Amino acid sequence: QVELKESGGGLAQIGGSLRLSCVASGFPFSSYDMAWLRKAPGKQREFVAAISSGGNTNYADSVKGRFTISGDNAKNTVYLQMNSLKPEDTAVYYCKAMLLGLWGQGTLVTVSS
Repeated sequence: QVELKESGGGLAQIGGSLRLSCVASGFPFSSYDMAWLRKAPGKQREFVAAISSGGNTNYADSVKGRFTISGDNAKNTVYLQMNSLKPEDTAVYYCKAMLLGLWGQGTLVTVSS
């Protein structure tokens, strides 16, 4: 079965950290560029970070220096390490296999004091 499954969301304090995971199955994970996107309440979905099959990374300006995307081909998993969290990071975070157009179900991150 071809799917992406995110985990790791939850409630974090302002300035805190969370690590999101996205496990891929049913396709050759190491061959695909992967991305994290998010959708905050009342806003459109937006790009957060991406990692190419060659390991090159790209970030939205709003998360640059705070978030780190990485991948583990042995585990078919892409991660998003989120540090120095802000209330505006509150959103549902989605993993996407870019050329496949495959999305995960999302994981909710809430940042609050």
